[in-house]
Amino acid sequence: MHNRSDQFAKSLLRDGLSLVSAAETEVEVLAATQKIDVFSVPDPARDAERARMGLLGALAAEPSLFEPFHGTPSLRQVRRCLRKQLTWHHELERRARAAAGAAGAVAPDEDADAPPQQPVAFPALVVISPGRPETVLDAYRCEPAQPGVYHAVPGLVTRVVVLAELPRTRATLMLRLLGSGRVLREALADLAALPDDAWEKSIATPLLIHFRLGTEEPAIDEEDEVSAEIRAWVEEYERKLRAEARTEGRREGRSEGRREGHNEGRREGHNEGRREGHNEGRREGHNEGRREGHNEGRREGHNEGRREGHNEGRREGHNEGRS
Repeated sequence: MHNRSDQFAKSLLRDGLSLVSAAETEVEVLAATQKIDVFSVPDPARDAERARMGLLGALAAEPSLFEPFHGTPSLRQVRRCLRKQLTWHHELERRARAAAGAAGAVAPDEDADAPPQQPVAFPALVVISPGRPETVLDAYRCEPAQPGVYHAVPGLVTRVVVLAELPRTRATLMLRLLGSGRVLREALADLAALPDDAWEKSIATPLLIHFRLGTEEPAIDEEDEVSAEIRAWVEEYERKLRAEARTEGRREGRSEGRREGHNEGRREGHNEGRREGHNEGRREGHNEGRREGHNEGRREGHNEGRREGHNEGRREGHNEGRS
């Protein structure tokens, strides 16, 4: 899996499953030169969260190998996945025996092929196919478990997900993002319609942007259909972000302008009011002072006149009486 759409598929599965499990990509199977695309072990503490993740959460309810295919896989390709599944279980048992031996729970010379004291769950294999792999479904007698999901005979613990047959619902969205053509276009449209705080957006959007804007841009003739769909989605997403940023900028600009204008108006009005009030106060104070001074002057002059007249009258009367 070397092209960008395959890397996107592994990254999307890993990041989505990491919400509710311990998930890792490129898990080496030591007994063979093979790698598991994504291996997931559920976290029991996050069962409630996993139940809200729709089909992806249901598929991750047990230890599972996820193997997404860009094209519909052949029987030979699925057999390679089954070989990884068997070899990986053998490796998990070997690790369990080694851990028990280190803890002193088993004798050092115990048969290396003996099963560990604590059983190791056989991991499920989840094959994700864009189209219907008829030869695979027939060879392993797969029966439909739900629309777009098939279970092989119980001993294989294998599920086959056919992306083209999944219903167009939110519960299947994260898996439909691994599709191509119509399936991918519809999934991208459904993703764009979700609220900004949707968990699907928090996982898928950064990956869509990363695989669209990576430093190593492929030549046009190397770009596959999935990359083209992702490119178109990201361009529309960026256009929407720019439009929202312009609208937000205009709205903030209007708010700041109104706020600054209001503050400046209050400040200027306050200054003008103080200035006008000061002038009016001086003018009114001057007039009131003149009026009060005039009245006080008349009153004091009247009193002084009476006093002086009284004194003069007494003096003149005294003089007249002496003569």
